[in-house]
Amino acid sequence: MEDPKGIDVERVTGWMSDNIEGITPPLRFTRIKGGHSNLTYRIDDDAGRAVVLRRPPMGDLLPTAHDMSREWRLISAFHPTPVPVPEPLGFCEDPEMTGKHFYVMSYVDGHVLHDASVAEKVFDEAQRRRAGESFVDVLAELHRPDPDDIGLVGFARKEGYIERQLSRWYKQWNGSKTRELPLVDELHDRFQAAIPEQPPARVVHGDYRLGNCLASKDTGEIVAVLDWEIATLGDPLADLGYVLHSWPEPGETVARGGPTTTPGFPTRAEVTERYEKASGADVSNVDFYTAFAHWKTACIVEGVYARYLHGALDTTGVNLEGFKLSVEMAVTRADESLQRLGV
Repeated sequence: MEDPKGIDVERVTGWMSDNIEGITPPLRFTRIKGGHSNLTYRIDDDAGRAVVLRRPPMGDLLPTAHDMSREWRLISAFHPTPVPVPEPLGFCEDPEMTGKHFYVMSYVDGHVLHDASVAEKVFDEAQRRRAGESFVDVLAELHRPDPDDIGLVGFARKEGYIERQLSRWYKQWNGSKTRELPLVDELHDRFQAAIPEQPPARVVHGDYRLGNCLASKDTGEIVAVLDWEIATLGDPLADLGYVLHSWPEPGETVARGGPTTTPGFPTRAEVTERYEKASGADVSNVDFYTAFAHWKTACIVEGVYARYLHGALDTTGVNLEGFKLSVEMAVTRADESLQRLGV
């Protein structure tokens, strides 16, 4: 049998035997698929124990892309805190072991609420309610500690988070746009002129959503936050804005049917109120951060749309018009959110 993609089974088994306490070879590797670029494997040993290995995708990568040491450092920092993360078990710094650095963490059982069909199938309304409330409580806990106090001194730049994000995504927009959308440029300037004063820097997950968490199969409570690949330091309210921009309510039309369109989940207003109470943060400018999340999403999706149009991605079964319209819808929603602030 061939080795799993990106894994030298013999070498990795030897390394794990030497570095992960209690591992009992032989090991069985099963790819965990979830649409993420990093390769993730569940590993079952001969004694019935399960752990998880994460490594970068195959091929040549940018020097700072898919940095496993960042994920490792973050889950190591948060593991002693109330933020639920898998237990960090071992980090392999030798790229010769299996081609890239990798790390091993505990296996956490739970449901990933990717979309409405999953949420409706695995949970009743009470469990969905608990999942949503727990999701907000965990975000507040994630934003509670000073990064320096949990071992993240020097992890990333703390200041000017929104300015840096604006510059990054506007550059991407201008480098990939397929047509002129003047509102994108107008919004950029309105954001630039209205950036709120940044509160004390905290860890910003960057992609905090139900699809990147594991929920308890019994209660619905969040039992693990996953996929820390793009986490950095900066303005914690950017995470709240990102949550709200991707938190559709029942009756709202969204692509793929977001999990929160099923009855039971808190409304956006309830999410905001719960986060405010749990974190003590001033959320009076939350519409700014929600607007920014919509605008940023438009820039990202336009880049994907451009890759499809230019033949860089396979268009089989892809609704290209849907991609185009989703960009325009995101820009419109960004404008509406800023208007509510009078910006």
